Amino acid sequence: MELRRVQRTGGGTFFVCLPKKWAERNGLNRGSLVSISEGMSGQLVIDVKYGTEPQPQVVVIKPTPFLDREIVGNYLLGYDLIRVEAKDKITSSDREHVKQAASRLIGLEIVEDNYSTIMMQCLLEPSAFPPEKILRREYSISSSMHRDAVTAFIEGDAHLAKNVMDRDNEVDRLYFLLVRILRTVIRNPRLSEKLGILPIECLDYRLASSLVEAIGDQSSQIAQNAINLPQKVAKETSQIILRFHTKVYESHEIALNALFSRDVSTAESVRAKQEVVNKVFLEVQEAARNQPVEIVPPTLDTASSLNRIYDYSVDIADLVMPRLT
Repeated sequence: MELRRVQRTGGGTFFVCLPKKWAERNGLNRGSLVSISEGMSGQLVIDVKYGTEPQPQVVVIKPTPFLDREIVGNYLLGYDLIRVEAKDKITSSDREHVKQAASRLIGLEIVEDNYSTIMMQCLLEPSAFPPEKILRREYSISSSMHRDAVTAFIEGDAHLAKNVMDRDNEVDRLYFLLVRILRTVIRNPRLSEKLGILPIECLDYRLASSLVEAIGDQSSQIAQNAINLPQKVAKETSQIILRFHTKVYESHEIALNALFSRDVSTAESVRAKQEVVNKVFLEVQEAARNQPVEIVPPTLDTASSLNRIYDYSVDIADLVMPRLT
C-alpha cells in the first residue's frame, strides 16, 4: 500500500498521481484511457483494460491418478478452458474420469476430444448467476432432501430414500458453482458491482453454502439408514423422530431466512431452541434403545444426523449480521 497526498489545481480539480511503476507495468502512457468507477463502499476502482474483452483463462493439466480432483480444482479457481494433454495417448480410464468430473460441474462441457487431448470449456456467464440465487436453489434441494429422508425412514420407503440420495449430486454441483462464482467476484471488482455483492460478503456465502451442502449430506445418510432398516420403527418412536425432525427443520428454515433478510433477532431464535432440541434428542435415543436390536443402530444414527443438522442451522444463524452500508 502507498499513501499519496490529494492535490488540487487552481481551477478546483482534485487529483492524485498514479504510481510510476504500476503505470509502466500496465502499459500506460500520456493520453492513455482508463475507467474510474465507485465501489459500493466508496472506494474508486481504476481499470486499465477499459473497453477490452477479457481473455479466457486457460490451464493445461496432465493425466494423473488425481485427474478428476485437478479438474474440479481448476473449475473452482475460475478457469474458462481446462485442457487435459497426454504425452502420447489419453487412456480410456482417464477419459472416463474426465467425463465424470465434467458431469459434476455446471456449465463445463467437453468441446474437443482427440487422441491425446481433451478440451473442456465453461460456458457460463458469471454475471447471470447471483450468489444468493444459487444458494437459495441449493437450500431448496437440501431442505427437500431432509424432509423426504425422514419420511422415507419413518415409512420404510426405500424408493423415496434412493431418490433423496440421487439429489445429493445436484446439491454438490450447485455448491461447486457457487464457489466458482464467489472466487470470480473476489478477483473482479466490476462483477462484484454488477451482482451487488461485496468481496467481504463472499466468505459468508461460501460458509453458508458449505453448511447447506452438509445438511444435504446428513439427509443422504438418513436416507441410507432408511434403506438399511429391516422393518419399520414402532409408531411411538416414529412420532418422537417426527417431532425431532420438525424442530430441526424449522431451525434451518429460520436460519436461512434470517441470513437472506439480515435479521439478527430472528437468527438468535435458532440458538434459543437448543434446550428443546437437546431434550427431544435424548427422547429419541431412549426410545431407540427399546426397539428390536437390529433397528437400534440406524435409528440412533438418524437421530445423530438430525442433531448435526441442527448444529449446522446454528452455524448458519451465526453468520447473520446487519447488511454492510
